[in-house]
Amino acid sequence: QVQLVESGGGSVRPGGSLRLSCEASGGVSNINVMGWYRQAPGKKREMVAGMARGGTTTYGDSVKGRFTISRDDAKHTVYLQMDSLKPEDTAVYFCNVLYANTSIFWGQGTQVTVSS
Repeated sequence: QVQLVESGGGSVRPGGSLRLSCEASGGVSNINVMGWYRQAPGKKREMVAGMARGGTTTYGDSVKGRFTISRDDAKHTVYLQMDSLKPEDTAVYFCNVLYANTSIFWGQGTQVTVSS
């Protein structure tokens, strides 16, 4: 079992920045991909960004050029730097990991609100 604890959410004005963190514990040596999804009210959960252990990254089209994912495997932590935030980025952001290429674990979610 892998436990994920997110932090860094909050409220920010349009154009502002936030940095999310997600620390994993339990079985971390078998984690391959670490990433972020988000879900806005009334919408489906969508992929925001992902990063494989080797460094390959992928981003959702709506965040390309604004968000940056990174990870520190020594700290078992994945980060999401969010710049140039827009009101449509408002959502609950969930950390997730692909464990042993077979299982997916989710964090509890952290709220990000972008509003003037």
